[in-house]
Amino acid sequence: MDIEGFRNYCLAKKAVTEELPFGPDVLVFKVMGKMFALGALESVPFKVSLKCDSEKAIALRDEYPDHIEGAYHMNKKHWNSLETEMLPPKLVIDLIDHSYDLVVQSLPKRLQQELENL
Repeated sequence: MDIEGFRNYCLAKKAVTEELPFGPDVLVFKVMGKMFALGALESVPFKVSLKCDSEKAIALRDEYPDHIEGAYHMNKKHWNSLETEMLPPKLVIDLIDHSYDLVVQSLPKRLQQELENL
C-alpha cells in the first residue's frame, strides 16, 4: 500500500482527522482526537506506525522481521512501524483497522457514544 492508499483508507474511517503536529514530514491520523496512525512522508520505502496489541506486535515483528519493527519514538510495546509497500495490502488494512479499534476502545464512554452517533 502506497502513501495515497494509506491516507485514503485512514480518512475513510469514521471521525478521522489528519494533522501535522510533529512538523511537515509526519502525517498523523486521529480518531476523536487520539492518534492511531502516523506516516513518515519522506521515508522510502513508505513507513507508518500503528498502535497494536502488545502480544500481536511481537508476533508480527517475528513473522515479518525485515518489514515490521518497534515504532521509532513510540512505546515499542504498543506501536509497530511497518513498510507498507513491502507487506500484503490485506495485512496493512487489517493492522490499520486494529489500531483504529484499539484507540476507539480506549476512548471514554462519552466519546465512544459520540462516535457511534456520527
